[in-house]
Amino acid sequence: MTTQRAAVIGGVDTHKNTHYAAAVDDHGRLLAHQEFPATDQGYQALLEWMRAQGEIQAIGVESTGSFGATLTRALTKAGERVIEVNRPNRLARCMDGKSDRVDAEQIARAVLGRVSTAIPKSKSGAVEVIRTLRVTRASAVKARTQAFNTLWGIVIGAPSPLRDELLALSKRTLVNRCLHLRPETDDLLTLTADSDRFLLAAVKTSLRNLARRWKTLDEEIKSLDKQLEAVVTATAPDLVELHGVGVEIAGQFLVTAGDNAERIRNEAAFAKLCGVAPQPASSGRTTGRHRLSRGGDRAANSALYIVTIVRMRHHQPTRDYIERRTAEGLSKREIIRCLKRYIAREIYKNLPRPASTADSPPALPAAA
Repeated sequence: MTTQRAAVIGGVDTHKNTHYAAAVDDHGRLLAHQEFPATDQGYQALLEWMRAQGEIQAIGVESTGSFGATLTRALTKAGERVIEVNRPNRLARCMDGKSDRVDAEQIARAVLGRVSTAIPKSKSGAVEVIRTLRVTRASAVKARTQAFNTLWGIVIGAPSPLRDELLALSKRTLVNRCLHLRPETDDLLTLTADSDRFLLAAVKTSLRNLARRWKTLDEEIKSLDKQLEAVVTATAPDLVELHGVGVEIAGQFLVTAGDNAERIRNEAAFAKLCGVAPQPASSGRTTGRHRLSRGGDRAANSALYIVTIVRMRHHQPTRDYIERRTAEGLSKREIIRCLKRYIAREIYKNLPRPASTADSPPALPAAA
């Protein structure tokens, strides 16, 4: 007689320093569970341990975009099928409590029951580079805005001679002027006897430091913009060429789709991911009703709205479409919803993916 190896479904509850793994068979019976360190050696040990339980069918991993990102890359590189699981079984948590073992087991059962079937982003290519640069740039832009707001607040409350000189200047001119401010001394304690000079020196020192900070962040943002433009254009040249889609918007769509855009099975799934797919809202005799989806990636939804507004103003085929739909009785809000759905379809067609799944972009529809 030949013995057949058990089919194994894994589940991993991820944390900062450790990952807890559980393995169940194809009947849902718990086979084993164990904790591993969140290191390269730990990932290898986890994989060897799980393979020792039987033939792996799939491994569910929690938080594949944060604590589980490195583990997901390691398992995918080893040839294993990884499923993203981020929604815990609330009923099991209420009945059995919460522990790492219970969470890992429920993750495996979610994969077995096909409650979770999402393929995680690979986070190992050019799109991950774009995401990293965009996150860094967003942080720098936020810090630059905060630095200028602080500088402006100090200018408003500065002593009159200095305030009158700076108040009428434009933003960049004001920063450059503050860069060249020269306090009487860097040792403020020597001016304590004269309160006016003491305050003026402190204000000039603060404004100069804030201007230097703003200037440094501004140069960092310009450098990141150049890097992003080069990487985004090389990664998705067709996407950047679409009307109303620049480097910033294209970068957002690439990050939303991920390096492995083929994981999104069709354009309807991409529209749902961007929050522009209508959801059924029928009950009883009220059949055929739909409501606007509020889920998905809100940043991608915002990017679609920006492209829509640009096309409504500067794209003649879109303006003709608006006139036709307005004559049919649709409101401006309804027309924007239709256009966002169409643009999501066009964006999906132009995402970089293997040649076998790429199609030509559709023409503007007569109705949406």
